Formats: sequence, structure tokens, C-alpha cells
Amino acid sequence: MTFAELGIEQDIVDALATKGITEPFPIQTQTIPLGLAKQDIIGQAKTGTGKTLGFGLPVLQALGTDPAPGVKALIVVPTRELCVQVAEDLVLAASNRSTKIAAIYGGKAYEGQVEELKAGAQVVVGTPGRLLDLASQRLLSLKDVQVMVLDEADKMLDLGFLADIEKLFAQTPPTRHTMLFSATMPGPIVALARRFMNRPIHIRATDPDEGLTQANIKHVVYRAHALDKDEVIGRILQAEGRGKTVIFTRTKRAAAKLVEELGDRGFNAAAVHGDLNQEQRERAMAAFKAGKKDILIATDVAARGIDVNDVTHVINHTVPDDHDTYLHRAGRTGRAGKTGIAVTFVDWDDLHKWSLINRALDMGVPEPVETYSSSPHLYTDLDIPEGTKGRLPGAHAPATREQQSRPPRERQRTRTRASGSGESSAPRQDGAPRQDSGEGGGTHDGATPRRRRRRTRRPSTGSAPASS
Repeated sequence: MTFAELGIEQDIVDALATKGITEPFPIQTQTIPLGLAKQDIIGQAKTGTGKTLGFGLPVLQALGTDPAPGVKALIVVPTRELCVQVAEDLVLAASNRSTKIAAIYGGKAYEGQVEELKAGAQVVVGTPGRLLDLASQRLLSLKDVQVMVLDEADKMLDLGFLADIEKLFAQTPPTRHTMLFSATMPGPIVALARRFMNRPIHIRATDPDEGLTQANIKHVVYRAHALDKDEVIGRILQAEGRGKTVIFTRTKRAAAKLVEELGDRGFNAAAVHGDLNQEQRERAMAAFKAGKKDILIATDVAARGIDVNDVTHVINHTVPDDHDTYLHRAGRTGRAGKTGIAVTFVDWDDLHKWSLINRALDMGVPEPVETYSSSPHLYTDLDIPEGTKGRLPGAHAPATREQQSRPPRERQRTRTRASGSGESSAPRQDGAPRQDSGEGGGTHDGATPRRRRRRTRRPSTGSAPASS
């Protein structure tokens, strides 16, 4: 089956072919014909299976090759990273058309996004908060929207966007064509679909016998000690065939610390987390996609926006909070039909949390094996060459324990003591010893150093005079 056989027009087919996209995935095969017929759709498929083109191609084709200015299609996504990714995919598919796509999301200046809208963008991909903000300022009009798409609807529910989505729906015409895509279908999402969709068809692009986890991902779970994790990660990053790798941490601070640690060990890592501004996050993501950085350390805020087909490993630095989060993290690898490896570290305190995930996903690993950086099974499980250490050859050696524990002021004080009064103790160019004249004493004509002290007298009050 090809895109042309599904009814996609040739200019879009040619645009996709420039990036080697020639054969549709199952979710695309099932949704594209219905989308072209303007049938309301609830599409359910695991992350990384190609949902973006499943709804994106019908949207672009419905607008025609030269659409009139003004917002005709609205695609709502939960995160900034996913907004950028979806917009990039649509720009590629529409590269042979005059259709303009605008990415509208928070964390960036309004001016550039408003200019895109004023320039007549026909397709808007955006996050709920920024979309409503611009709409309330009358900078974004949704009255002419012909098609509306909710992508990753379950994540929007998790982030508390349900009320915002209802407000966006209310600003669009009731006759619009609606498509909703999600990896899971919790009750509130089903209720939302019933309220705002017209007799939708529910498409499930999964094999009922496959299980909840993707068959092309190898899942490895270790009970690891917190102080040994960095060394274990350093060895995993030298496994045979290791390509781009995503490491998920629980907190922003842990992500920043791990980037620094891996850099000291000689690895090329970037980070995406909430303490970085949007420009820094986009720069890190772009470097990762382009291959300039082959390791991306992220918190869950970025999980849904990492759509890179050649990620070979996902490492959970700490166990996720629930099974849905685990699926979305692991889904960053094994994309587009390729294989991948998901490694999860479970701390002793998180064994109960892992137990719930294991039971929900039926993974068959109730007791993760206790694992250290020296454990033989670590090497055999993950194809790590024998004798590998967690530091690349040539990386500078770590500071000693004494150096790490000594405060910077104390190190400065030590250097000051060594040089007398804090001035340079090097000899003068004429060979004579340097004469110091500070309060801390010094040498005088080569004589023995003598201690000088300046006293300040107070009016006599019966107390001893103060000295400085």
C-alpha cells in the first residue's frame, strides 16, 4: 500500500518521498481514507506509530493546493515540544503547496507568532494556553475553522487542559470536521468525544494479542543503587550498536546534574527540562535530532515531543510514576518499526511503584534483579564490551574526594597562606626578594619577618582597648 493508493495527491506524496517516507503505517492506512471523507475519527494507537500523518495529510489535502488566508485548521497538542514536532511534519508534507503552518505555543515572544497569523496562516498547531490567550486578545480567530484535531488527548487530560479544550471547541463552528488521537482512552476523553464529535468511528491500530508494550522494544529492569547509577549509565552508553539515547529523570535538578556528570565522563549530552527557557530547549532538541548531541536527558515534560526515529536506547534514571508514563517514555525508542531497548532503574524505595507498573503492563518482572556496575549480567544483557568502564578514554579524571569536599573559600585561603599576605611571592626581576608592606607583615631589607599590629584606642571606660 502506498500513500497515493490511499488517495493522497501526488504533490504531497512527492514531498514525503524526499525524506524517504513512502509506505504508510497501520494507523495511517486506517485513518487517512476516513479523514479524506471527513468522517469524525477517534484514533487509538501506541506512541511512535505515525499518528501525525494519519490526521495531517487529510487536513492538508482538504484545504487544497492554494487555500485562502485565515485559520482553516486547528491542531491542539499538550506540549511545546510536540507542537514544534507536529508543525515540522506538516511543513514537510505541504512543501509543494502554498499552505502556511504556524506553531503557536508558550515560552516564546508573541510578536513572531502574531506576525504568522497576520500573514494568513491556514493551519495552526498550538498548545491550549497560548491559543486561548491570543484568542482572548482577538489576535486569533477560530470562526472559520473547518477541521479540528486533538493530538495526545490523554496527556492534555493529565495536564489539566480539559476546560481549555472545551473553550476552544466552543469557538469553532459546530459543523467542523473533528479528529481525536490518543494512546489511551480514559473516561473523560470518551465523554469529551461524545460531546463534541458527530458519530465518530473508533479506530484501534493495535493487535489485541500483542500486549500493552511494543513487541519491538526490549525491556530491561534493574534494582540499582543511587550512587552507582551514573557509572552503570556510562557503561550502557558504550554498548554495541548504541545510537541516540534518551535518559529520563524525575526532577529538573537531577537532569542538570546528570548532564554535567556525563560531560565530565566524556559523553556528548544535552538536556531538556523546565528550568531552561524555550530557546534553550529548542536548541538542545535540534542538536539531538541533528546528531550533534547523541544523548538527551529530559524530564517528562518533553516525553511526547521527542519524535526521532533512530533512538536506540531509553534509560529511566528513576522509575516512572505510573504505567502510562512508562509507555510514553519507552515509546521514544522502537519508532517507525525499528527495534529499541528500554532500561529502567528501580530504587529500593520505589519497589512498590514498580510493582504497580509491572502488574498493569503484565511485564512479568515482579522482582527486578539487583544490579551494580560490576555485575556480569549487565554486560551480557546489553551487549557491553567486557572491561568497559563508565568513562570514555581521554576524559579527564574526577577530582579527589578531598578536593570535592573542600569549599572554594578554603581552597582560596590555602593559596593565600602559601603566598604570605596574598601577594605574589615570586622574586623581583632584579633578583632581590620582594618587599611586602601590608598589615600582615613581611620582610624588610631581607630581615626576619616581624609582625605589625595597629591599635585603636577608645576613651577609657575601664575596658581593655580594642585591636584590629
